[in-house]
Amino acid sequence: MMNAIRLAAPRQVEVVSIPEPAPGPEDVLVEVAQVGLCGSDLNMYRGLLAMATYPRIPGHEVSGTIIAKGDRVPDRIRLGAAVALNPYTECGLCPACRAGRPNCCQFNQTLGIVRDGAMTRRLALPYTKVHSSDTLTLPELALAEPLGVGYHAANRGQVSEADTVLVLGAGAVGIGAIVAAARKGATVIVADVDEVKLNTATRFGAHHTIHSRQEDVRARVRDLTGGEGAQVVIEAVGLPETFRLAVEAAAYAGRVVYIGYAKQEVAYDTGEFVRKELDIRGSRNSLRVFPSVIAMLESRAWPFTDLITRTYPLAAAGEAFREWDAAPGRVAKILIDAQA
Repeated sequence: MMNAIRLAAPRQVEVVSIPEPAPGPEDVLVEVAQVGLCGSDLNMYRGLLAMATYPRIPGHEVSGTIIAKGDRVPDRIRLGAAVALNPYTECGLCPACRAGRPNCCQFNQTLGIVRDGAMTRRLALPYTKVHSSDTLTLPELALAEPLGVGYHAANRGQVSEADTVLVLGAGAVGIGAIVAAARKGATVIVADVDEVKLNTATRFGAHHTIHSRQEDVRARVRDLTGGEGAQVVIEAVGLPETFRLAVEAAAYAGRVVYIGYAKQEVAYDTGEFVRKELDIRGSRNSLRVFPSVIAMLESRAWPFTDLITRTYPLAAAGEAFREWDAAPGRVAKILIDAQA
């Protein structure tokens, strides 16, 4: 048996004992090292994540070390390898899977949200769900999934060097979108309510920042784009006002990409959609970007570990949730050390 952290119900964190996992013939057994917490985890703690069920062991941003593998796992998957985990499933049969977009599989079961996750000592999963690096640390590998979500959003927006991209929200997912857009050669504008996060965005490739509590974002974007608006707007906050702002700040014939989940219904002036002939796109999870994100991390062109606000031992996960819940604006990324 081994200990795990479980959300019994909203705001109820408990330590439970669960059986050690037994890997199947095509599985690897991973000793969990670091588990990142994201906005979905906080909303699940608060009882605001519609797709979550309880009781649930959270944890979908995961790094670890392969300590055993099944007899049908290829030789290229090495014992002792440090890996990041892909936490998504795909059915292979639904419309999304048939379209080659398993990241938004109709029946996806993300680790730690609709099936028990990684906030424990060991985890067994298919070998196809691990991505290794010979140079990255385990905390760095734990950043691959959230950065990949933002990276995928930039791909959904078809960002190019000809674009001005507005990113709303400079948390870890937003940083993934910022870096991806900057790597593609775009001019990047970032809006956030927090000065520290805006300073971080500058260090990760933002060319312009807007403090949205002190400036009119729409007016500032118009000034920065010669009155045109941004060709691509990526929303990484999940509030009705930022959902509307994304549409209002987009240029004619622009693309709007939504990552965040708004917790309330969103009312729009739908004339903006039609007059501008906008492409409105959802962005869910990530699609085939883990190798690119790991290569991006390995380049160490940006100070990715600076995104980590604090690391807590596994037994203190409840404290981590409570402190984050009390002051969410102070947090970029919390890691849980599963072995501490």
